[in-house]
Amino acid sequence: MPHDHSHMDPESGDKRVAIAIWANALLTIVQVVGGMLSGSLALVADALHNFSDMAALIIAFGARKIARRPADKSMTFGYGRVEIVAALINYTTLILVGFYLIYEGGMRMIDPPEVAGWTVVILGGVALAVDALTAMLTYSMQKGSMNIRALFLHNLSDALASVAVILGGTLIILYDMRWVDPAITIGIALYILYLAFTEIGNPIRTLMLGNRPDIDADAVVAAVRNIDGVVDIHHVHLWQMEENAAAFDTHVVVDESAWRRIEEVKRAIRRVLEEKFDIAHSTLEFEPEKQCKPNASLYGHGANHKHDTTD
Repeated sequence: MPHDHSHMDPESGDKRVAIAIWANALLTIVQVVGGMLSGSLALVADALHNFSDMAALIIAFGARKIARRPADKSMTFGYGRVEIVAALINYTTLILVGFYLIYEGGMRMIDPPEVAGWTVVILGGVALAVDALTAMLTYSMQKGSMNIRALFLHNLSDALASVAVILGGTLIILYDMRWVDPAITIGIALYILYLAFTEIGNPIRTLMLGNRPDIDADAVVAAVRNIDGVVDIHHVHLWQMEENAAAFDTHVVVDESAWRRIEEVKRAIRRVLEEKFDIAHSTLEFEPEKQCKPNASLYGHGANHKHDTTD
């Protein structure tokens, strides 16, 4: 199951992110000023969300630069995982912003203030244009990067929030429905929380050395066990070195005839791992069948439960 992901020239990607940073910075300033002058919490909420986008873009921009550093003696696996850390930070900020907006919206529902509807509609339209631009800049990049996907979701939710802000401003102009402003704020916040909680599990799993979600660990084990000369495997580890780079580490028990052609068995295992599961990095430790540890666990390094050795 080869893992498909898009590639883009790093410098081109950096330029896109830089443009998005400046656009969101200017928009945040305009929305904060406009929200304070108009009395619209929804506009300020959208500004805060845009500010979190700008911060997320800056973090992602720095992470992209650091991730391209080569491995060294202090980071022998390289710096690629910094983008996973950046994604986790960005999702966490989304969650904090979401809960804050729910609190503020709830307070304003009790006593809705006067809101300048036209200011809200005009600035909401400007925000929608900038959010759409940023989402377009990051769309083609987010398919192969957890870091950029966090940014894309930031901006997609911003664009939808801007539509809600425009709708709220229109209702205020036409019907003086002031309660709509904090109600829309709470709606924006709930959507932000939904996106964040839906996606935050991916960087957490990766940082916890979890298996890539599209790889069936049992299928990998069965495929390796089925290779000629392999009696069994144990102490299996499957994890993501980086977002799109899966790794496999195991002890392989081989029969006596296979021990004499160990390099052939090794090549067969690596070929199956790469062709069937898109696992290009593997560490294999071979054991002759006579010296196999009894009751070794299939996954991890424990030895307290016996595993099934049948194909």
